[in-house]
Amino acid sequence: MFAAEPIGYVSSPYKDTASIPKGLNTKHDAEGVLRILREFEAGLTDIEGFSHLFVIWQFDRSHDFELMGSPPFDERPHGVFATRSPRRPNPIGLTVVELLRRENSDLHVRGVDMLDGTPILDIKPYMSSIPADKLRRGWLAEAEARKAKTGR
Repeated sequence: MFAAEPIGYVSSPYKDTASIPKGLNTKHDAEGVLRILREFEAGLTDIEGFSHLFVIWQFDRSHDFELMGSPPFDERPHGVFATRSPRRPNPIGLTVVELLRRENSDLHVRGVDMLDGTPILDIKPYMSSIPADKLRRGWLAEAEARKAKTGR
């Protein structure tokens, strides 16, 4: 095991979890700033060349976990590792954001779904060699199909 230390903090319009959009077909287009600590600024060198970033962050306000749970948009229970639930054994989040611009150690991004003040553990450039037609969406696709069929 290792002890993770934040490399920065999220500046987000979301002050409480209820304000974060959730559910099927939710679009995360809120803008925010990844405020990287000055001591890590050199690590941002050349990041401007990437359109999107993976942000690895801590669910710092989640203090317990459940291995099974029902997402707000599906009545069926699913394993925590098949969901984006904050109630995880290791409270780690992963979000893909669009990099809008860099100002010194601040990264202005679109697509935040984290609370204001959330600790950032790491950033990686988004790279995927998996073609879109090969990706599967598991139970999420099934839930979307049920919703389309029933209208709810």
